[in-house]
Amino acid sequence: SFAYFTIKDRLPQILTRVIDTLHRHKNEFFEEHGEKGVEAEKRAISFLSKLRNELQTDKPVTPLEDELPDAGLWNQYLDYQRNLPNGSGEPSWFQSPWLYIECYMYRRIHAALALNPPIDNFDVFKEGKAQNFFESQEAIIALCTYFQELLKNIKDLEEKQLQEELLKLLQVSLWGNKCDLSFSAGEDSSQKSSPLQSLESMVPYILVNDMEKVWLLLVNAKRNRTERSNVRVDIILDNAGFELVSDLVLADFLLSSKLADEVYFHGKSIPWYVSDTTKNDFNWTIKQLGSANHMWMSRCGINWEGNLKKGAWVFRDHMFWTLPHDFSSMSEVAPDLYAELQKSNLLLFKGDLNYRKLTGDRKWEHSVSFHQALNKFHPAPLCSLRTLKSDTQVGLKPGQGEQIQASEPEWMISGKYGVVQFDAGL
Repeated sequence: SFAYFTIKDRLPQILTRVIDTLHRHKNEFFEEHGEKGVEAEKRAISFLSKLRNELQTDKPVTPLEDELPDAGLWNQYLDYQRNLPNGSGEPSWFQSPWLYIECYMYRRIHAALALNPPIDNFDVFKEGKAQNFFESQEAIIALCTYFQELLKNIKDLEEKQLQEELLKLLQVSLWGNKCDLSFSAGEDSSQKSSPLQSLESMVPYILVNDMEKVWLLLVNAKRNRTERSNVRVDIILDNAGFELVSDLVLADFLLSSKLADEVYFHGKSIPWYVSDTTKNDFNWTIKQLGSANHMWMSRCGINWEGNLKKGAWVFRDHMFWTLPHDFSSMSEVAPDLYAELQKSNLLLFKGDLNYRKLTGDRKWEHSVSFHQALNKFHPAPLCSLRTLKSDTQVGLKPGQGEQIQASEPEWMISGKYGVVQFDAGL
């Protein structure tokens, strides 16, 4: 299975890159922290080498020994895995649910640094994320230019035109999800060309296309808004780099077209899945744009800084996003986050990992409804924008999956297909 390939090949590659990154920064640690920095680097590398060995030799999963705030929840989850009625008793690297093991590895990478001050705040994935951003410059310029031109006459657009623009930017945000560094095990995955030119040709690859439903929800919320009720959209982010820029453009469009009054962004509280967006990545990206020597890029960055300052945009991170739990257990494990999401008019979940957590990462029949797979997770109307990079997909028409499978056995993991999948909730 793709899960087996991931654990056998991709995860050890990612660990090797992390170790290599720490090696390369040895001098920097010495300059900043002296001998203490070098000692910490050695300890972290030794921790990670041991971790790689545990993975490759299928050792049992061990409880976390750090005192970080989420350690208790992780260890409870390990107990839960041990006691599953159909489980094999002692979870090990190759005898466990894929979602759990993959999340567990990233949490252990975090521990390797968190337990070794003074390098405990070093993000081992930062370079790759920055590189993705810089290598996607042309695409970012094209998108910012298109968007700034659009803003000039956005007030004069009729409803039909606004709808067209929303659908366009939803698609850019969807296909932006192809730029994923954990999927390519850290290899270059930047967006090289303008995404806007290829949208038409990509439409047949959207297997479930609920964009109209998203439009109707937003336009009705806009019509029914009162003085006291703001329309709020929440975007649960995925990758930094080009994908994040495409999400920020979409968010700015929602405000500028008055389809939303406020946008909340949800990112990761620790470095995660190689290229996932943390608060540092979020702020860094907006600063990079603001100081770019391209007029429309810098205009975007400066405007977005403004949106944050005046509170129309809010960035939040919560440790639940970096736990191994599916979202169906959010109301129990993180009731505060669930209550926060209930305030939203629309939740946009970006990317493959969020989709796996929405659907419990099960090997569903493809024709099972999205609503059923969500397993009672309904804080608010929600939509998943996801390119397929793992073996789970629901909500297809009967026979649709089998038909693609016949000509493209790799369709679920190639990143070539996407879904914009909506669920209105209860």
